[in-house]
Amino acid sequence: MTAIPEQSGKQWFGHPRGLATLFFTEMWERFSYYGMRALLMLFMTAAIAGKNPGLEMPIERAAAIYGLYTSLVYLLSLPGGWVADKLWGQKKAVFVGGSIIAAGHFSMAIPFMSTFYLGLVLIVIGTGLLKPNVSTIVGDLYPEGGARRDAGFSIFYMGINIGAFLGPTLCGLIGEGYNWHWGFSLAGFGMVLGLIQYKLGEKYLRGAGELKTDETPEARSRLARNFYLILAGVVGIIVLAVLLARAGIIGITLTSFAEGLGYSIIALAIFYFVYLIGFAGYDTDQKKKLVVIFWLFILAALFWSGFEQAGSSMNIFAFDLTDRNIGGWEMPASWLQNINPMFIIILAPVFGWLWTYLARINANPSIPMKFALGLLGLGAGFFVLAWGAANATVDNKVTPAWLIVTYFLHTVGELSLSPVGLSSITKLAPRDRVGQMMGIWFVGAALGNLFAGLVAGRLESLEPSALFWNVALFSAGSGVVALLAAPFIKKLVGPLK
Repeated sequence: MTAIPEQSGKQWFGHPRGLATLFFTEMWERFSYYGMRALLMLFMTAAIAGKNPGLEMPIERAAAIYGLYTSLVYLLSLPGGWVADKLWGQKKAVFVGGSIIAAGHFSMAIPFMSTFYLGLVLIVIGTGLLKPNVSTIVGDLYPEGGARRDAGFSIFYMGINIGAFLGPTLCGLIGEGYNWHWGFSLAGFGMVLGLIQYKLGEKYLRGAGELKTDETPEARSRLARNFYLILAGVVGIIVLAVLLARAGIIGITLTSFAEGLGYSIIALAIFYFVYLIGFAGYDTDQKKKLVVIFWLFILAALFWSGFEQAGSSMNIFAFDLTDRNIGGWEMPASWLQNINPMFIIILAPVFGWLWTYLARINANPSIPMKFALGLLGLGAGFFVLAWGAANATVDNKVTPAWLIVTYFLHTVGELSLSPVGLSSITKLAPRDRVGQMMGIWFVGAALGNLFAGLVAGRLESLEPSALFWNVALFSAGSGVVALLAAPFIKKLVGPLK
């Protein structure tokens, strides 16, 4: 079944009514994700003693866990996209994924180490199913393509950031101020609300997100059986490796495991694109677009490796070196993570209008140019933060203004790159691999998150100012390279709707 053109259905602020269903589904999923993420690093590094005890892990170990968790959340988007493309369809994958996410948050609400790790695993699996497929359904709502689809993704992106604002606000207030596990539980209730409204509004999707495959039921059954066998094998290997490591039979640290995973992801991504470009039977035009997707994948990974310092090194900077006293009351450090989604909520409609307006006057920057601008904005933000961190000590903390300016510049960069990237994947991907290409986009985010955690772990031995300065130089340098390459990449893209 194919999506019914949006003109024939109900409208929501000039867009398909189904956009509202997906807007609120993703809003509540991001509420749960960012609400828990705002607490995660602080919970792992908080002292065991006290009225709200944490796990008291060393920063390097906690950052490695944080990086592995946030990277796997996105890495599993690739098999999640495959499951939707080949077995279930996007609509079913979103609902099943959301249910698993909710179970994960409620598991973390139980104060045991085993349930803590189980919760992380469940959230990883559920998000891998939900995250790429809800974005794919948004693209399905706009079969006509065009700048209107970019505007729709910008509105959808605003929903993401409303959730990202509410999550740290409420979960941070409860978790950081009263009990960490209550905060994790609240994140679970948010996901449940998202699932309820998803089922109530599912009828407005009007065919978008249904399974689109020419495979016979027998072939699909065979694919499903092979997938579950492979999945069971992978899980078995991971469990065996963990047991051997705990018994001391194999010597591996979380940091070295995270580094190995990162290099493995890079190698697999390269092999995957080599296969698609060289051996999957696509024509020359499709091959060029796959090359462009690979380039955007690299730039996205570089961007997120800096941007995702927000939940790790920047969160610790907010907790340790930022003056959060307001009239004798100390604001939760997690609240400062709300600055980015607040700017997104304000600026997303502006950017949505801007891209549409520039397209009308034939002045819209190319997709690769927007990615370059995103990296330059990220680098500028870290230059500001490095300056502020150089003047900060435990006894002489800096004002939140440094983080506010940094998050503003990061937000401008994010809006130039992330929603544009989501939209561009739906335009560039071969029709039979849209879900998988959306998964590849999130694999780029996985790489970025993984290396963000490893970089943040260097706070164990490196001053924050030096860390932020190094990230600034790397981000800005990447932006310059992307800027110089943009004209060549634009030629490969060709005209897009």
